Amino acid sequence: MPASPSYRVRALSVLALFSVGAGSLAGCSSSPSGSTGDASAKPEAATITIAASTLGDPGRGPALQKLIDEYNASQDLVKVEPASVPYPTFGQTILTQMGGGEGPDLVRFDMPEFEAAASSGLLEPLENKIDAKKLNLIPGPDKYLTVDGHRYGVVFEDSNYGMYFNKDLVPTAPTTFDEFLKAAKDATKGDAFGLAFRQTQAEEAGVWQDIFNYVLGFGGNWSDGTKLTINSPKVVEGLKAYQQLYDANVIPKGADAATFRKMFTDGKIGMELNNGGYVSHVASTNPNLNFSVARIPFPVKKQGALLAPIVTNVNSKHKDADLDFINWLLQPAQQVKLQEVLGASSVATPTERSAASLQKFPFLPALDELTDTGVPQIVEGFGQYTPDIRHVVVTEVLAALQGQQDMNAAMEKAQKQAEDLVGK
Repeated sequence: MPASPSYRVRALSVLALFSVGAGSLAGCSSSPSGSTGDASAKPEAATITIAASTLGDPGRGPALQKLIDEYNASQDLVKVEPASVPYPTFGQTILTQMGGGEGPDLVRFDMPEFEAAASSGLLEPLENKIDAKKLNLIPGPDKYLTVDGHRYGVVFEDSNYGMYFNKDLVPTAPTTFDEFLKAAKDATKGDAFGLAFRQTQAEEAGVWQDIFNYVLGFGGNWSDGTKLTINSPKVVEGLKAYQQLYDANVIPKGADAATFRKMFTDGKIGMELNNGGYVSHVASTNPNLNFSVARIPFPVKKQGALLAPIVTNVNSKHKDADLDFINWLLQPAQQVKLQEVLGASSVATPTERSAASLQKFPFLPALDELTDTGVPQIVEGFGQYTPDIRHVVVTEVLAALQGQQDMNAAMEKAQKQAEDLVGK
């Protein structure tokens, strides 16, 4: 769906809020790494920049940098350098720079910013440069990277949401919502809580990620691909389940994600719904924590996925070099290494887990099995409007949590506001 002129103005002004310092932009490998692009392109020495919030992750960043260093050592023409960007403003800062004709050459985007960049003409089309069949890209997540008939990226990370549980507080993984609620109540005692999730406007994007799992898990969705369904019975049912847990006083109300994640690693939270990337954080923060991960125990086997593509900035002056790095990263040996870097996340191609990983985290196959039922946290068919719709929905949901309205009324109001936003 094309963005309205007013939205494009908003998108480009939001682009001015997004993050990364661009270095010099540059060329191509002396030994192209399996590129499916223009074989006649002349390689030239170049330095290109990559922006990825993963690089700022204390658990995964150093390992990703090591992988980038391996690429740099594999040839003598292209050098990839990281662009340092603070996580809280990562997407906003980069979109702003790209909207101004600058920014890094390569970006690892989250889906809302990917959709905004793609719909605003800020990404280089890749449909004639990436052969999905030849590269054996996993179809489920890969299908979301084509916008208006053009491919604008490939999967860098596909991180399914699961239920993390402290086995000392929740000995057995609940398999139904009723069991989930009971386990949360039973684990809430003293200074420990049975569950944690975000529930403040200050963490709007995080609240959206959290409620996404409840909506999908109860059979709802924000749209049917062509029209908004925010006020549908199944959406309301999922959000009422979210509110039921809030009202049960089984969460540390008012605590932000940084606070309750520390509580989880300190053994003070029984359960948390989070994406696969969280495994590395938990394991590195408290290696002795007795935790596991299982499918979210909601009625429908469908959950959110933190789908993060790697893209090429349309402003890059060395697109052959960008593509060479992408293709190098998509080769089987590098996919195995990247999956090890990412921990419990999946990558663009089917990749076996190492014996060492499975021994350390025997629950990894349970997360990998969710790839086909993972849904990126965008409004299907209205991807470029997701940030605006997100704001409307989260505002109304939080007003319901605070007793200002019931959830049915909240979603009726959100439906009307969202329809006004998208012009239908």
